[in-house]
Amino acid sequence: MTPEVTPEPLTPLDLAFWNIESAGHPLHMGGLFVFDADTPDAAERAAGLLADRAARIPGLNTRIRPVLLPVGAAARHVAPGYDPSDHVHLTAPVRDFFAAAGALMQRPLERGRPPWAAHVLPGADGTSFAVLFTFHHAHADGMRAASYALSLLDPAADGAPVPAGVPRKPKQAAGPRLPGPRELPGLVRGVVTDAGRALSIGSAMARAALDVRSSPALVSRATGARRADGAIVDLRDVNRVREATGGTVNDVLLAVVAGGLRRWLDKRGDGSDGVRPRALVPVSLRDPGDPSASGNRLSGYLVRLPVAEAEPLARLGAVRRAMETNKQAGPASGPGAAALLAEVIPPLGHRFGGGLIARSGRLFYDLLVSSVPLRGAQGLTLARSRVREAHPLAPLAPGQSLAVGITTYEDRVCYGLIADAVAVPDLDLLARSITEEAAELVAVCGG
Repeated sequence: MTPEVTPEPLTPLDLAFWNIESAGHPLHMGGLFVFDADTPDAAERAAGLLADRAARIPGLNTRIRPVLLPVGAAARHVAPGYDPSDHVHLTAPVRDFFAAAGALMQRPLERGRPPWAAHVLPGADGTSFAVLFTFHHAHADGMRAASYALSLLDPAADGAPVPAGVPRKPKQAAGPRLPGPRELPGLVRGVVTDAGRALSIGSAMARAALDVRSSPALVSRATGARRADGAIVDLRDVNRVREATGGTVNDVLLAVVAGGLRRWLDKRGDGSDGVRPRALVPVSLRDPGDPSASGNRLSGYLVRLPVAEAEPLARLGAVRRAMETNKQAGPASGPGAAALLAEVIPPLGHRFGGGLIARSGRLFYDLLVSSVPLRGAQGLTLARSRVREAHPLAPLAPGQSLAVGITTYEDRVCYGLIADAVAVPDLDLLARSITEEAAELVAVCGG
């Protein structure tokens, strides 16, 4: 007899992401892959391949539905009548992939069916096309979303399949069970531990809200409209800077964001004097060798970006020290670990307090800077067309005006920028400022 597959409950953080979304503030992440088209009909062939492959990837066929118990909770259910072709959309030719991606990112995914989509964007020049993958944050975190996207591309050149972001085994159906007497002491200790951790994180968040000097562009009233853009930095240059100054590649990439923000604020007339925005840097708690595990497994570090610092190497040094301090404390403590508080909120609290939770985000951080790894990704293709760029587009939470995604692909670092289109109408200026900052860092490190 085939075992009954039980719905997969959403983790507390999944449930939080599902409930803080509103029609004006969708909470899905995106990945914009740009391809060199091998033939004029490459985009059409790519759309057909995506729909065909999506039918064979478990996990993409699940939708999120409420459950009776516990009250306020939800679970992933296999969607009846699932048709992956309903999730793959071939658009009319476009001239600007980022402009098209921004418009698509502001549309919420349909909550009554599996919350993902793939938009195939043929280039107006006929020599390129792009695919915008979108996944709701309650359905996948960054690592699993990247794994889903890679699974939909062509198999690796050596014939080995690209790792799929899907559960390996179905769960067996099981009824609810009350804890036995021997389990009660452990449950009590767990409650006390969770309460202590929540108090520690909460007090750190309160301290992080003190002495904040942000910029009007980062605290403007959000409208729900979206704009996207991107920047490319040579990974070899980033490694040269790291070798010359120490620290990590991620330190350099964050310093480039800080310097890019400084240039941008000065160019637009806001000024960078005294500005130290709080950047939330998500940290995956997922086992790197197991991207198939479902559910969000995230914490984070909170970093004051040294935008006011005039010297590039001084900015890099400040970022490196801040990251070292965060790493010494660990991802389970400090204000950046706010995501872990979702575990101490009951499901009903997520259901009715989602709006309040969403609005509280801007109280303790000013922008999101998220690094999404494309592990082992080299020479990616779709319909035999080669990937040229891969830009992650992070979710833009209610109350936030800007989010930055970063990934490395082959010899390039791809920055993906998503912003409120009204609060940040000059996102292209920030994209150029990021590339200028990277170039200056290389120059001051001796080329």
